[in-house]
Amino acid sequence: MLKRLDIESQTADHGGKALTILEQAHANGEVFDLILMDCQMPVMDGFEATKCIRNSGESYANTPIIAVTANALTSDKESCLAAGMNDYLSKPYQLDDIREILQDWLAHY
Repeated sequence: MLKRLDIESQTADHGGKALTILEQAHANGEVFDLILMDCQMPVMDGFEATKCIRNSGESYANTPIIAVTANALTSDKESCLAAGMNDYLSKPYQLDDIREILQDWLAHY
């Protein structure tokens, strides 16, 4: 869906890999505008990865993080926000849902 919206992206299959990608990008002077964080990943879930990002002290610590989860309860959204995520997108989602999130969080979109 991101390709259909002409959005350049990278994918991590677990939170630890997401942290590595962020650290490598930072070391190379690259910046991510937004992170779509799956809450239910193996090795390190999205909640722990978000806490690590927020506590890193690096420039990417303030990057908007959007939770992506199959859980759609109000308490799930509250858990995501409490973990340091900025917004919430529940599965299944449509192209328009992603477009709306991008418009909300990316000034240049």
